[in-house]
Amino acid sequence: MSEGKKTQFVTAGRNKKWTQGVVNPPVQRASTVVFDSVAQKHQATVNRANKTLFYGRRGTTTHFALQEAMVELEGGAGCALFPCGAAAITNSILSFVSTGDHVLMVDTCYEPTRDFCNIMLKKLGVETTYYDPMIGEGIRDLIQPNTKVLFTESPGSITMEVQDIPTLSRIAHEHDIVVMLDNTWAAGVNFDPFKHGVDISIQAATKYIVGHSDVMLGTAVASAPYWDQLREQSYLMGQCVSPDDAYLAMRGIRTLGVRLQQHQASSLKVAKWLEQHPQVAEVRHPALETNPGHEFFKRDFTGGNGLFSFVLKQSCPKATTAFLDNLTHFSMGYSWGGFESLALANEPKSFDVLRTVANPHFAGTLIRLHIGLEETDDLIADLDSALKIYQEVLAQEA
Repeated sequence: MSEGKKTQFVTAGRNKKWTQGVVNPPVQRASTVVFDSVAQKHQATVNRANKTLFYGRRGTTTHFALQEAMVELEGGAGCALFPCGAAAITNSILSFVSTGDHVLMVDTCYEPTRDFCNIMLKKLGVETTYYDPMIGEGIRDLIQPNTKVLFTESPGSITMEVQDIPTLSRIAHEHDIVVMLDNTWAAGVNFDPFKHGVDISIQAATKYIVGHSDVMLGTAVASAPYWDQLREQSYLMGQCVSPDDAYLAMRGIRTLGVRLQQHQASSLKVAKWLEQHPQVAEVRHPALETNPGHEFFKRDFTGGNGLFSFVLKQSCPKATTAFLDNLTHFSMGYSWGGFESLALANEPKSFDVLRTVANPHFAGTLIRLHIGLEETDDLIADLDSALKIYQEVLAQEA
């Protein structure tokens, strides 16, 4: 992470027109914006899409500051805000498809994204084809005349495959297909989406941008050719966020760099320890050479984070339950990206539902970890203790 980027975390979105002379942009709450004259109202109406106070759903100065900060961090021409990451994903897709269109969706996508495609898009007459995250040049064979969106997520949800985004983007653009990326894992800063051909970079800002597990928020940053359409169609679908949540996201950005560095260092230490454990079959961490697509991670990413998975050699739900129930520093909970460590399990049979064309066919249980900001040695000791109990139950069940 360059010194310039570290400085950007401190300065992004702090234009004086938003801060009004103080360090942090104030929280400006508003539904109705009032005008002193017809001329003033007319001017606001004409400029309503350009960070101008017009109506609460269009945003206040607090929202404008966050939108500006996200564009500074990720690039692009503009940032749309959403009440959660899932809303950012679904509304971005809906902004660019119509009945009869076709979407190419990576098979390792976030589970709610898959549900949206299988239920909502299907109901709207939009077809989805799932593709293997490692398909590369082979994506050509899946493109149809009505393909409008290529949706990527790198690394992949749960199983951590890293995609060759530049290759996929190049091929998609040959067919005028919009390339979207769920860029949450990289927090919008460890992977440069627009440099690598992405048109719309989406995040569950709930995760690392906010960083404290207390706000639901989504962002979508678009390149210039797609910004107007994303902005206006998201507005038509009623998308907006609380200024208080926008403020907390801005606060989170200030410490994003130091948090990501610590998450990365700690997760690598834990991952390398797990690689040596006799009950572990493999570790899925993008920064490890054994991870699928590691060569793309090494080429395209500037850093990692705290989220990765490991696969046990066997599947024994009773032993897995004992492992999870005996963790002290790791909690069980959905989401990730906060200061706390988390653990969730996926038995092999779950991938029969979660995957269509890229089932990893693990023999054992997959455990997804988020490594928080606790002492790494404490986390390793916690895993070691719980894995000993796991082994004891495993022996009893044999």
